[in-house]
Amino acid sequence: MGISQYIKEIGRGARGAKPLTRAQSADLFGQVLDGTVSDLELGGFCLAMRIKGETPEEMAGFLDATHARLHHFPVPGRALVVLPSYNGARKLPVLTPLLALLLAREGLPVLVHGSASESSRVLASNVLAGLGVHALDTVRPIADGEIGFAPTALLNPALKKLLDVRRVVGLRNPGHSVVKLMRPTTGPCVVVASYTHPAYATVMGETFTLTGTTALLSRGLEGEVVSDPRRTAQIDGYLRGERQELQAQQPGTLSEVPGLPAEIDIETTVRYTQRVLAGELPLPEAIAVQVEHIKTLAAHA
Repeated sequence: MGISQYIKEIGRGARGAKPLTRAQSADLFGQVLDGTVSDLELGGFCLAMRIKGETPEEMAGFLDATHARLHHFPVPGRALVVLPSYNGARKLPVLTPLLALLLAREGLPVLVHGSASESSRVLASNVLAGLGVHALDTVRPIADGEIGFAPTALLNPALKKLLDVRRVVGLRNPGHSVVKLMRPTTGPCVVVASYTHPAYATVMGETFTLTGTTALLSRGLEGEVVSDPRRTAQIDGYLRGERQELQAQQPGTLSEVPGLPAEIDIETTVRYTQRVLAGELPLPEAIAVQVEHIKTLAAHA
């Protein structure tokens, strides 16, 4: 059928564009993931949505289409903790692997998923590999206390292809929002999500409510879901879509975090992670608090 009729609605500019319904959004995104749209239509969709911005209803529809097409991880034990990781290190070390290992040490099954969006950054997958956690090549149950890393292409190759459009047009698209909100499992889970701009917090939170998702939402570290160790950020929990404020934001930024290295390379980050886990360096308080909130949500998911 094509998606031109949808592009006509969303492509009228920031002021003239009309939002799509959840059902329309699911149909549109489903066609994108099924590969039935032309490259010209795909580019038009990506650019139009970048200018217009996604509404919670649209995001819910995009997620409906995605969930219907994902290769889901079964969860035989405790609720799966889902850590999307797509940004990597820019100025500070990528600490998502540290968060994953701390959660696994608490007995939780942890699934990290991601792919490279910036070729120059150190990714969580790089650090996990340095810590002995290598990418999965098949979908299988994640045991309690285990970490699995799933490349996006394993979850859905078409979704990875959509993310790669950024390398051509230079702009993010709805796929980059979808991967940070989706539930890649058939069982109970906690999606740990983050935002870089406050405006996204509202859309993401309302999307969790519409989709009945159990999630933790806060401002992360350079686009990663792990808490910024320099700040006390607002943290919101969503228990099957019902919001609860878990931590209020406090002003101020630490100029220095004890033990946190200035270098962001793989070897340095691996060594820092190992030393924190061994108790040789202090665990940043912000990350310790985040772990406790995730444990609480997982216990009720």
